[in-house]
Amino acid sequence: MRVLLLYPLFPKSFWSFEKTLALVDCKALLPPLGLITVAAILPQEWEFKLVDHNIEEITESDWDWAELVIISGMIVQKDDMLAQIAAAKQRNKLVAVGGPYATTSPQEVQAANADFLVLDEGEITLPMFVAALERGDRQGIFRATEKPAVTETPIPRYDLLDLNAYDNMSVQFSRGCPFQCEFCDIIVLYGRKPRTKTPQQLLAELDCIYDLGWRGSVFMVDDNFIGNKRNVKLLLKELKVWMAEKKYPFGLTTEASVDLATDEELMQLMVECNFKKVFLGIETPDQESLALTSKFQNTRDPLTESIDKITKTGMQVMAGFIIGFDGEKSQAGDRIVQFVEQTAIPLAMFSMLQALPSTALWDRLEKEGRLLNSEANINQTTLMNFVPTRAIEEIATEYINAFWQLYDPAAYLDRVFRHYMKLGDTKNTKSSRTSWKAIRAVSLLLWKQGILAQTRWQFWRNLIQVLAKKPGQLESYFTLCAYLEHFTEYRFIVREQIKTQLDNYLASQPKAESVVS
Repeated sequence: MRVLLLYPLFPKSFWSFEKTLALVDCKALLPPLGLITVAAILPQEWEFKLVDHNIEEITESDWDWAELVIISGMIVQKDDMLAQIAAAKQRNKLVAVGGPYATTSPQEVQAANADFLVLDEGEITLPMFVAALERGDRQGIFRATEKPAVTETPIPRYDLLDLNAYDNMSVQFSRGCPFQCEFCDIIVLYGRKPRTKTPQQLLAELDCIYDLGWRGSVFMVDDNFIGNKRNVKLLLKELKVWMAEKKYPFGLTTEASVDLATDEELMQLMVECNFKKVFLGIETPDQESLALTSKFQNTRDPLTESIDKITKTGMQVMAGFIIGFDGEKSQAGDRIVQFVEQTAIPLAMFSMLQALPSTALWDRLEKEGRLLNSEANINQTTLMNFVPTRAIEEIATEYINAFWQLYDPAAYLDRVFRHYMKLGDTKNTKSSRTSWKAIRAVSLLLWKQGILAQTRWQFWRNLIQVLAKKPGQLESYFTLCAYLEHFTEYRFIVREQIKTQLDNYLASQPKAESVVS
């Protein structure tokens, strides 16, 4: 069987970083870990060809070669996913679709005429799919009634990737999250009982990418890396030794719940394993909204103190924020900006709340008759898809203004600088990519932000102080400064697209109906 693995395009988003990636001569931030894991689970006598549409076009020779097309992606990729299903069917190809978007919105993928829906987690449903093909079936839907153990998941087929095209490599240790945030689809997809690989499995995956020549950033894609703290600590104790033996070839990034700050041992182990960054789901500083959306883990300790604790250990904090929760009071956008400035979080991912299919929020809003449409998305340029409890135009205006303030070049550079002044020092700093790329990237950055930008004097003033006080953090400091190349343009995109959607929405309303009584 000749299998074409297709990874759909990501639209421009908070994380797309096109202009920043161009500085380091990369085409995409992350590889399609799900698809190369699928390739590892399928029969290894099959032939595989991977086309990541984010780094290359799909050619007619690719289509001609394929006997089977497998497409997987997330909800934010759905436009191109549906387009590629159509393109494959126009060429009379057998098409199988899976991944998060297909699993939570199977009816949309079915309507696009995919032949097979291989849903839920592939360790269970891919063997069912292979058996159907061997029987000669030409269509089918495969679902799992349980969550698989991931201890038997094979090493992903990293050899299928063009490693030079990516800025980060990806690995996964666990699936699932123990919390119950109303708006989150992770617990729908992967459950509330975190399942982990063994330390030996994860180290074997790191050995694989190390042997393929990868050096630099590695993203641990777990939605909550510390969901099973016992098993995470067992991993970190072995990973610490591996990293030291290999002379710290990777700088690690992951996502975690904010209660990481309550576990000193865990934070110290992560730093010793060369974790450089951690993404936290803060969502909002408003305690009432956190409680209403069942994000109770963020209400137990003061958020500002938790963020400072993590930062002072030496891990850079990134965080997600959302506007539009039920019962939210006016000026929520201003409160988020104030919180971000107070805590000096450099990268604050900010979005309007979306009701995602199959989540508790979706089910509640559907019962209340408040869903506007099924066009759920998680891009930062998407208007809310439900009727909120205050005027949608008020929320949208606050969102636009807050995003604009957060990524004002002077404000952003000031926040990055203040963050590095309180960032704890770490000993393990060797994780650079090839030196010529680093030299080229720094040269371009110095030209763009040190010569051309209106904030050039601020850039040089801050850089001199970082060189004097935090020389060991210079590489990651440059990286955060480079992100400004993306945000300078992206904040205009957010403003224009949200305004356009808001105008269209208001024009479609016969009278003011945007507030729930």
